[in-house]
Amino acid sequence: MQELNFPKFSFRFKNSENKVSIFDAIRKKFVILQPEEWVRQHCVQYLIDVKGYPKSLINVEKELKINDLKKRYDIVVFNTNGSIHLIVECKAPKIKISQASFDQVARYNLALNATYLMVTNGLNHYYCMMDFEAEKYNFLQDIPDFKH
Repeated sequence: MQELNFPKFSFRFKNSENKVSIFDAIRKKFVILQPEEWVRQHCVQYLIDVKGYPKSLINVEKELKINDLKKRYDIVVFNTNGSIHLIVECKAPKIKISQASFDQVARYNLALNATYLMVTNGLNHYYCMMDFEAEKYNFLQDIPDFKH
């Protein structure tokens, strides 16, 4: 798999039926290793190991409904009170991050009301904080570390 713009993390892999799987510590199971999954797993490890977010507050690949349409988010981090702190949209490394990527995560956020948004293809990471009153997002250098 391609080198990504994340710190080096160690992952568990397994090979079955000529398919490589990577262990997802949040879902507690092996999942087929696709380019987007490679980015997702790096992002999860970044949130846990670098930013200090507890695994118990992280959710991966869950369905949500937006205007009666079923969508799936990549990663959501909750606050300890159950509200949503962060939504992460992961793309495969070959996918260029565009305005459409932000529009997608912003649409998800209409239903989720997260304070922070992150969009990454593993090579480029973009972070922003919602300004709900002005109905816009402000770009940041990084997302904040977990505060206990």
